[in-house]
Amino acid sequence: MRALTGLRGPRAPRAPSAWQLLLVYLTAGTPWSSADGDPPDSAFTNLVGEEMMTKYSNLSLEIHSISLTDKSSMLVEKNITLEKPSNMELTCQFTTSGDLNSINITWRKGDELLENNNYLINASGNTLYTQYTFTIINSKQMGSYSCFFEEEKEQKGTFNIKVPELHGKHKPLITYVGDSTVLVCKCEHCFPTNWTWYRSNGSVQVPVDVHMNDKYVINGKHDNETRLKIMHLSEEDGGSYWCHAIFQLGESEEHIELVVLSFLVPLKPFLAIIAEVILLVAFILLCEIYTQKKKKHPEEGKEFEQIEQLKSDDSNGIENNAPRHRKLESGNQ
Repeated sequence: MRALTGLRGPRAPRAPSAWQLLLVYLTAGTPWSSADGDPPDSAFTNLVGEEMMTKYSNLSLEIHSISLTDKSSMLVEKNITLEKPSNMELTCQFTTSGDLNSINITWRKGDELLENNNYLINASGNTLYTQYTFTIINSKQMGSYSCFFEEEKEQKGTFNIKVPELHGKHKPLITYVGDSTVLVCKCEHCFPTNWTWYRSNGSVQVPVDVHMNDKYVINGKHDNETRLKIMHLSEEDGGSYWCHAIFQLGESEEHIELVVLSFLVPLKPFLAIIAEVILLVAFILLCEIYTQKKKKHPEEGKEFEQIEQLKSDDSNGIENNAPRHRKLESGNQ
């Protein structure tokens, strides 16, 4: 923990960055003259140091800042995209109503505490400033750098330094057996040193066999966009594909899902509709037949009743005629 003292007095000279300290170390050595014979190792070190100095002095400078207050309740973060070595200057500004001298300031990379001679602290009014300067030259230096202001309540600001993200097709790409398709990955405003395509085989990523020229064609290996063309598709070609970009400071990848359908698949909804229509027509016909049968039964019942009535009337007529014949016979006698 670094206690803040003497903020209003003269400030110490600006602390050298990590790469500057490295160069001082490399350039330190014993002078060499031609009378000494072969140059000693220190002379070679001086040459290397001069090359490093020239190399790093030509790097771009990335300047980023974060503002905090003692009332902040949300985590303050800033994402920084970096694809090549650069000089970094990260600044945290903290405004408080308390005593500035009671505040401890530290910097961390992830969970690792950074040495306090690599960053500066300054004050103006009721605001504290801390600045961390360094050079990123490899992927190990990428990650999260955080400034901490510890008073009654700890306040934290974080810079997330990472390589650029890739952009592919987020929705599944749907195509059909026998067709060709093109998978596209892009990197906005960046140029990877190389692209590689992989295909998921279970939990393992397998490189796409670019030697199968009749199956795969890859374009744009050194551009900000890469395209994988897959020809003569079969259902087995469906699955997850990954585009992998390599930068000077790390790697990035994106996932694309490919779905290959047979020609019967589009017909399934149509066939389902036809089946529904057939079922509906069959149901209507059955209802119609049932209705017709129901109408016929009452008519048959009425006809039967009429026949029975006629039979009954006929039998009654015969019975009535029999006594009349008897009366006629008795009169004649």
